[in-house]
Amino acid sequence: MSVTSRDLNTNRLVTKARTRNWAGAARRGAARAAGDRTADRTGVTMGNLLKVLTCTDLEQGPDFFLDFENAQPTEAERQVWEQVDVVLKEAHRILDDLQAYRGAGAEIREAIQHPSDESLQDKAWSAVAPLVGMLKKFYEFSQRLEVALHGLLGALTCTPDSPTQHLEREQALAKQFAEILHFTLRFDELKATHIGVSPLQMTNPAIQNDFSYYRRTLSRMRMNNVPAEGENEVNNELANRMSLFYAEATPMLKTLSDATTKFVSENKNLPIENTTDCLSTMATVCKVMLETPEYRKRFSSEETAPFCLRVMVGVIILYDYVHPVGAFAKSSKIDMKGCIKVLKEQPANSVEGLLNALRYTTKHLNDETASKQIKTLLQ
Repeated sequence: MSVTSRDLNTNRLVTKARTRNWAGAARRGAARAAGDRTADRTGVTMGNLLKVLTCTDLEQGPDFFLDFENAQPTEAERQVWEQVDVVLKEAHRILDDLQAYRGAGAEIREAIQHPSDESLQDKAWSAVAPLVGMLKKFYEFSQRLEVALHGLLGALTCTPDSPTQHLEREQALAKQFAEILHFTLRFDELKATHIGVSPLQMTNPAIQNDFSYYRRTLSRMRMNNVPAEGENEVNNELANRMSLFYAEATPMLKTLSDATTKFVSENKNLPIENTTDCLSTMATVCKVMLETPEYRKRFSSEETAPFCLRVMVGVIILYDYVHPVGAFAKSSKIDMKGCIKVLKEQPANSVEGLLNALRYTTKHLNDETASKQIKTLLQ
């Protein structure tokens, strides 16, 4: 189906409408929850965010156990939860497709080395065209992820409640927020490493090479008035935006960082602290769960600890983008030394990508206000 400028404008209007609808659902859910607040605060069940230890040192921040494995939505959360759940179900398929992505490097090389061999040209095109369709699907999903993130942030930061109160009551939405962060970092890890590319390089050349070959070949076909299957798959405007997306070392993380910054700028009546405190609280929750043996014993799956590590790093990066001085300043509400310590206590091969994300994809690490001790820890 042809993707025209009118289609793209329509998609943007639909995206804006979805964002408004989700924000409205978040506000309505918060209002319903406010009516039940007395009942909600009488106790916390095993499926909820559990205060399993008493925090006696306020400087250490909140001390919670968030049940990432079993949290279920309350009636007040359900509307936003169901909308985000649709996106998260697709996220699993996106990761499977990316993990299976092997590129058309061999076919492209043969075609370039034998430019007069039409059969090799056809073979390369037949290999690349469906791959570009997959890359288009990944890019379009990043836009849906942005809308989902705005819906969750709207629910988890709305006044008058504090971020801690939101996380305690709307823990199923907090779990979905964590799942989006987990997906984001996992997507970018796969893009960087699934065909053996160094994590330091943080790019998958197959994706860039396939897309570049597609655009060159399509341009040549148009000049020669040669019809091509898949010509309508990606038009020039969409191709330009996809090129910018895949040129990023961590495209999904860049999407989420920009989306979080956009959420803050578009919600001027919402104090920025509501968003930054939500992020810093999530980071603290993950750190405490990972470093406390009593908490780790509650994990029933071996995947929960890696999940917490990715979520912790994800919220740190978002905090660093949104907060005026970032996550690495002494005034930061995130215990960065403690978070880095937790990361370095894990097997090196399992966290190197996460440490690289802190080193290379954050905004304020190299600022003068950043702690020299933290910079040293990340070297």
